[in-house]
Amino acid sequence: MRREDKNVIIDNLVSDLNETKHFYLTDISELNAEETSNLRRKCFESQIRLLVVKNTLLQKAMEKSEGDFDPLYDVLKDSTSIMFCETGNAPAKLIKEFRKTMDRPILKAAFVEESIYIGDNQLDSLSTIKSKEELLADLLSLLQSPATNLASALGSNASNLAGALKTLSEKEEN
Repeated sequence: MRREDKNVIIDNLVSDLNETKHFYLTDISELNAEETSNLRRKCFESQIRLLVVKNTLLQKAMEKSEGDFDPLYDVLKDSTSIMFCETGNAPAKLIKEFRKTMDRPILKAAFVEESIYIGDNQLDSLSTIKSKEELLADLLSLLQSPATNLASALGSNASNLAGALKTLSEKEEN
């Protein structure tokens, strides 16, 4: 590969690393063509971009990018593919689903919300991380809950009060 081609690849990777908040480094070697095609299809359906990269080019891109990726350099061995995504837990869920029938992909490392996770043993914790949208929905439901409870309490108390007043007025008439 010519130096100009390598520089273009590195620049594209730098751009991807700077623009994406989440990415996973995986090993998809030993997958045959059909399995790789299935993985790529599932990635596309989950809005995950899968790239197979050379370790040296990825490391150079990491060095040139804005993030601090030093701890990830040690996992850049053997075959490496990178999964770029907008939702931090989507690749972990996809990998777990895919591994129900296969041994790969293996998680080497992940960069999620400025945190680095190293090793395949992190897959379970990564799959349970909530996305920003899920956290906002949880927060909104928590904020709405007291208001809903207050409204229902006021509504039920008003009807109870009206009933009590009616009963008292009926007793006074008798």
